[in-house]
Amino acid sequence: MPEPLLACHDVAYTYRRGTPMAAEALRGVTLGVAAGELLGLIGPTGSGKSTLIQHFNGLLRPSRGRVVVAGQDLWAPRADRRAARRLVGLLFQFAESQLFEETVRRDVGYGPRALGLEADEVEARVDEALRQVGLDPARFGGRSPFALSGGEMRRVALAGVLAMRPQVLVLDEPTAGLDPRARAELLDHIRALHARGLTVVLVTHNMDEVALLARRVVVLHAGQVAADGAPRAVFAREDDLRAWGLGLPQAAALVRRLRSRGVRVGDALTFAEARRAILAAAREAPRGDR
Repeated sequence: MPEPLLACHDVAYTYRRGTPMAAEALRGVTLGVAAGELLGLIGPTGSGKSTLIQHFNGLLRPSRGRVVVAGQDLWAPRADRRAARRLVGLLFQFAESQLFEETVRRDVGYGPRALGLEADEVEARVDEALRQVGLDPARFGGRSPFALSGGEMRRVALAGVLAMRPQVLVLDEPTAGLDPRARAELLDHIRALHARGLTVVLVTHNMDEVALLARRVVVLHAGQVAADGAPRAVFAREDDLRAWGLGLPQAAALVRRLRSRGVRVGDALTFAEARRAILAAAREAPRGDR
């Protein structure tokens, strides 16, 4: 089996370590992310999700344990953390608050310019990144990012990360605060980026998004990995999820309520699956039960 592209080995982290205010956020997390995965990272508030992902590109140094990116221990004596940060792109929650340049083009090009790339290469990366998030460079490049809609601003922020051409894209609550249309558009772009080979780690409280996109789900609880597996297997553990402060995707909750009322309906994680399961149950039900 090939080595994970990104791996945490027994990672622990304590805020304000060595003080009376010390707070242990991670308690020995071991986790690998393979190249090409789309992993959903879920857990209640305070479970350690945001702390963990800041270890992925060296923004935080573990109190204990190792973080390895593309075979390199980030905190080894001669580690090149700048190179690792180019491999792992991190989009924080409400990332549009980090926009600051006068135009969209300059904002998206900030990272490549900081790398010292030639102007032509910077422009090519900006155009490519904007197209990857569904924004026409000719239409949006010269506009102020602050004149855009919330969803467009979020996509500009994502384009700024993509312009660095990372191998791993880590998204912290990427759809938070967006209206349904902007949320659906952004999820479509995330799905397309993964389909083109980008490794994606999706951090979210939205179980519907995890059910729709993730191929694997990791649950963090109290700073530890509580579950790790395929979405269908993880979401089958309803009692455990509730004990961890989590719920089910809405479609899964719907079909389970129907079964509790005697309807013979199959499992579902997404609304498309629920629709097919309910229609199949209706076709198979005795005529008097319809």
